[in-house]
Amino acid sequence: MQSKSKVLSSVEHEPCMNRQLTLTNEPLNEAALMAERKLSAGMGAAVHFLGVVRGEEEGKAISAIEYEAFQRMVEHQFNLLFSEMEKRWPIESVRLVHRIGVVQVNEPSLWVEVVAPHRGEAFAACQWLIDEMKRVVPIWKRPVAR
Repeated sequence: MQSKSKVLSSVEHEPCMNRQLTLTNEPLNEAALMAERKLSAGMGAAVHFLGVVRGEEEGKAISAIEYEAFQRMVEHQFNLLFSEMEKRWPIESVRLVHRIGVVQVNEPSLWVEVVAPHRGEAFAACQWLIDEMKRVVPIWKRPVAR
C-alpha cells in the first residue's frame, strides 16, 4: 500500500555522513521515523528531538502556527549546516523532518535524529543543528490566534 503523504521536499546527500532532509505538510509519524533508523555497529547513540507547537506565542494564546519556507534556500542552508556538522562531530547520520503549513497546538512541527558513536557528540550536534537552523534557515512561522 502506497502512502498518500504529500512530501514537499526530500533531499538525501551522501558524502560520509548520511543526511536526510524532509519538508512536508503531512503530520509527523514518530513511530515510522523511528522504525526507519539505520546505524552501524560502531554507533552507540541515537538522539531524537521532537519540537511541538506550544499554545502560547509571545505571551498570546494561539491555536496553531503556520510555517512557510523558501524551499530551495532551505535545502541549501541545511546542506551547509550538515556539512559543518560533519566537520565538527563524528556523526554517522542526521535526519530532519520539518512541517510546513498549519500545525495545531500540541502537534509536532520538527523531528531530528542524530546518530553518533557517543551520546555527548550526538546531543551536542543535535542542539547545535537546531540552534543554527533557527538562526539561518528560511522557515518562517506565523501564529494563528485562537
